Amino acid sequence: MVVLDVILKYTKSKFASLADSLNVCLFRAFPNSKSETGQAHKCNFAAAEKYMNSNRDTRVACLQIQRVSLVFCSEHLTFVWLQVLDTKDLQVSKVAVNGQETKFALGQRQGFKGTPLEITLPFELRRGQDVIVETSFETSPKSSALQWLTPEQTSGKKHPFLFSQCQAIHCRAILPCQDTPSVKLTYYAEVSVPKELVALMSASRDGEMPDPEDCNRRIYRFSQKVPIPCYLIALVVGALESRQIGPRTLVWAEKELVDKSAYEFSETEAMLKTAEDLAGPYVWGQYDLLVLPPSFPYGGMENPCLTFVTPTLLAGDKSLSNVIAHEISHSWTGNLVTNETWEHFWLNEGHTVYLERRIGGRLFGEEFRHFQALGGWRELQNTINTLGDTSPFTNLIPNLNGVDPDVAYSSVPYEKGFALLFYLEQILGGPDVFIGFLKAYIQKFAYKSAVTEDWKKFLYSYFKDKVDVLNKVDWNTWMHSPGMPPVKPKYDMTLSNACVALSQKWIKAKDSDLCSFSSADLKDLSSHQLIEFLGLLLLEAPLPVSHVKRMQEVYNFNDVNNSEIRFRWLRLCILASWEEAIPLALKMATEQGRLKFTRPLFRDLYNFEKSRDQAVSTFMKHKAYMHPVAAMLVAKDLKVDQK
Repeated sequence: MVVLDVILKYTKSKFASLADSLNVCLFRAFPNSKSETGQAHKCNFAAAEKYMNSNRDTRVACLQIQRVSLVFCSEHLTFVWLQVLDTKDLQVSKVAVNGQETKFALGQRQGFKGTPLEITLPFELRRGQDVIVETSFETSPKSSALQWLTPEQTSGKKHPFLFSQCQAIHCRAILPCQDTPSVKLTYYAEVSVPKELVALMSASRDGEMPDPEDCNRRIYRFSQKVPIPCYLIALVVGALESRQIGPRTLVWAEKELVDKSAYEFSETEAMLKTAEDLAGPYVWGQYDLLVLPPSFPYGGMENPCLTFVTPTLLAGDKSLSNVIAHEISHSWTGNLVTNETWEHFWLNEGHTVYLERRIGGRLFGEEFRHFQALGGWRELQNTINTLGDTSPFTNLIPNLNGVDPDVAYSSVPYEKGFALLFYLEQILGGPDVFIGFLKAYIQKFAYKSAVTEDWKKFLYSYFKDKVDVLNKVDWNTWMHSPGMPPVKPKYDMTLSNACVALSQKWIKAKDSDLCSFSSADLKDLSSHQLIEFLGLLLLEAPLPVSHVKRMQEVYNFNDVNNSEIRFRWLRLCILASWEEAIPLALKMATEQGRLKFTRPLFRDLYNFEKSRDQAVSTFMKHKAYMHPVAAMLVAKDLKVDQK
C-alpha cells in the first residue's frame, strides 16, 4: 500500500468547457485574476500544511492512494456555490470543506473523461477566504494513470514498483482535480511507503522521516512551488538508488541499472547549460533523471525536477541522449509555457523539438542539427503514411472534440510543429534571430497557458518589421490541413548523403547485385546515420526477402542493441515478409512497452498474414503486464475488444 497526502493549491480557477476536461462550473474569476506581471498567484503553503498536520487522525486506510486537499484562494472570486472536479475510477468516501463535512455527488460517467465530482460548499464564501476542500478516497486497481509492477517485472526481482503517467488527462485517475492544462497549481505532498522503498515525485525533495504510525514505513515529503498543470504531477515508488552526475542532477534507477544510466546520461549538465543559454534561467532547481522499468510507454516524460525516461535509451554509447535534451527543453516549453488545450499540443512539442535540436547544434555542430531535422521530416512522412494523408489527426491543430488525446497522439505535433518553426527560422533571418523570438516568447508566457492564436499574435508583434514576410506564410494549410506541410524547409545534406546513397543502392539492387554489399558499407556511418539509413528504406516499397536476408548476413543487425536501429530493422524485416524475423519482432514488442516501438511492431505483425494470429495471441498473453494506455492503444490496432 502507498499512502499519499497531497495539498494542491490552485493559482487560479476559471470556467472550463474544454474537450479534455469535465469541469463545467468551477470558480468564477474576475478577469484580473493574474498579477500585473502575468504570473499566476501562489497560495501560502504554511496554512495548508498546518491544517494537514493537525488533521492526521482523519487518515483513511485504503488500497492505494488516499487523500487530497485542494486549497483555493478566493481573493479574486466573485462567488462559489458548487465545485466540479474531474475524477476517473475513484471511490470517494468523504468530502470536507475547511474541516466541515459536506455534500458531494459523482455524476454520470462520460467515457474516457471519467466522472464529475460535484461538491456543494456548506457556507457562503467571503472574498479573501481560503478554502480547503479535503477528499478521502481510493484509486482503482485499473487506474489509467498508475502501473503497479510485481517484483518479477523489475530488475531486482525482490520488491514491487509503482509509477504514474498523468499526461494527457489521467491525473483524475489518481486524485480529484481540475485536470486541464489551462489551470496551474503548486503542491505539497507526503508519501508513506515501506521503509525498504524510496518515493520520488515531480517536486523538490523536502526531507524524510519514519512514519510515526508504522515503524516499518517511511514518509517522504515533497514541495513544488512553481505552478504546474495537473498532468505534471508524478509519483514513483520502488527500490531505487541514485548517482550524482552533475551539480544539480541525480540519476535514479534500480541498482542493476543505475551505474549504466549514470554513464549514459553524463552529458546532462552540458545540455542544461546550453538550454539556459538559449532559453533563459532554469527555474526548477533540481533536474533529476529516473530510469523506469521497460513497460514505461514513452521515451521520456518531462515531470518537473524528475524526468522519467525509458531504459530503451541505454544504448551504451550515449547515442540516444537527444531524448534527454528534449525533456530538458520541456522545462521551458511545456512546463513553463503550456498549451492551454490538447488541440494546441504542438506549442509544447514543436517548440521543444526545436530547442532540443538547437542544443544538439551547439554541442555537436550545425550539420548535426540539420541531420536530425531531416530525420524528423522522414519520421513525419512515415507517420502520415501510416495515418493517411487525409486523417484529421495529421492537422497541426486537430479537432479533439469527443476524442481521447491518447488516441490522437502521434509524431505530428512534434515534427510538423518543428518543421513550421524551422521554416520560420529560415525566412525570418536565421537561427540567431529566431532564438531571440523563442526566448522572448518564453518570457512573455512563462507560468501561463497559451493557444496558437496567442503565439501567432506575439510572433507578429516580435517581427513587426517583417509582417510582409509573415503574411506570405500559408497559415491555414500549416495549421488546419491534413497531410505533409505546404512547404519543405531547406536542409544541409552533408551527413545525410551517405545514408541516401546506401539506401538507394539497396532499393535498386537486383538479386545478382547482392554480393556487392559487405560490412565495410557501414564502417564510416555513425549510429545516427544507421537509423536514418533504415528509416529511408521504410519510406519505400518493402524490400524483397532476399535483400533483408543478405543485409543480415553482411550487417548482422540482429545483434545490435541500439533500440532505434533494432526497431527499424525488425520493421523492415516484417514488411519484407521474412518469417524468421517474427519471433524477434514479437520479443521486442513485448519486452519493452514504449509506444513508439510497440505499436508499429504490433501493427506490422498484424498486417502480415503469417504472423497475425501470433500477434493477437501474444498481445492477449502480455496485456496484463503492459501499461494501461499502451494496452488500450495496441488493442485498438489489433482490433481486439477490451470489454
